[in-house]
Amino acid sequence: MTENDFLPGNYQKLPVKGKVAWKAPSNIALVKYWGKRPVQMPANPSISFTLDTCATTTSVAFEKKDNNTGFSFDLFFEGKPKDDFKPKIQTFLERIEKYLPFLKEYYFTIETSNSFPHSSGIASSASGMAALSLCLMDIEKQLDPALDEASFYAKASHLARLGSGSACRSIKGSLVQWGKHKNIPNSSDVYGIEYPFEVNKVFRTYCDTILLVHKGQKQVSSTMGHQLMHGHPYAENRFQQAFDNLDKLKPILASGDLEEFIKLVESEALTLHAMMMTSMPYFILMKPDTLEIINKIWEYRETTKTPVCFTLDAGANVHLLYPDAEKERVRDFIKNTLAKHCENGQYIHDHVGKGAVKIKG
Repeated sequence: MTENDFLPGNYQKLPVKGKVAWKAPSNIALVKYWGKRPVQMPANPSISFTLDTCATTTSVAFEKKDNNTGFSFDLFFEGKPKDDFKPKIQTFLERIEKYLPFLKEYYFTIETSNSFPHSSGIASSASGMAALSLCLMDIEKQLDPALDEASFYAKASHLARLGSGSACRSIKGSLVQWGKHKNIPNSSDVYGIEYPFEVNKVFRTYCDTILLVHKGQKQVSSTMGHQLMHGHPYAENRFQQAFDNLDKLKPILASGDLEEFIKLVESEALTLHAMMMTSMPYFILMKPDTLEIINKIWEYRETTKTPVCFTLDAGANVHLLYPDAEKERVRDFIKNTLAKHCENGQYIHDHVGKGAVKIKG
């Protein structure tokens, strides 16, 4: 599918009003997306676990207007008006209008909330934009009942990408690949796909505990971070590394080779931070406790032979990944050893999920 495939056909009669709601999860990339081309196109392919516990629930009430001169919406975050979010939603609506031309016909009331604290340092843009995109697609489905399920989810992923790149990986689960790759059938830069190859059962129930090292505002926004890849001296090698790592991941995911999985995932995490440390301007996004946690993970893995590993987003928090079979002993390790390195001792247990779900009215 190309972007033109997502242009709408003829709508039936527009409903006067209604309300829809969806819950969409966050995701954690194993092979990282870092660097993009206009508009919201990835410079390299990526792959992520879809999470479950960390999610955004969004409802959109819509009511027909007397005119269609502009976008009309109010936004409430956890029950309170959130005007500082509105410019991002405005930009998003402008980007997607040609794919959903009914948008100016309605006044929207958008209500959204996260299952995790907003100030936790967990990126909510992926889950938030995925949930909003699914709500808008749900409205379009009412206007075009012939829209099939595969097209519905592909277009939702495409729209979510235009709000936040990684949001396109928060539509379906449990393992989502985004970005054109010659060795991955049906892969695309414009939307995410469910990983099409064999995945060993160990990865279907993988656990992710998010260690909240720093819960404040991110030092570097994702938008700025991606921009720093333009002209970066190591950018082209990094992009090629991501393509290569997706090839390497295929037999790892099929066989359940945890040793090789750990090597690849940790290398990807450290590469992301290495790119930030060697950009201009340059940033160190890890905190002292991030490094303490990493070193203790390495020590624990070496002494106990437990297959735990870490990955990182563009911040200080650590995602601790481990098989479900190791859950009890690893969570004791977290509680007894790692929690003291988290802000206020806080962490969130999560696991691989199955993607977004519609909330029944």
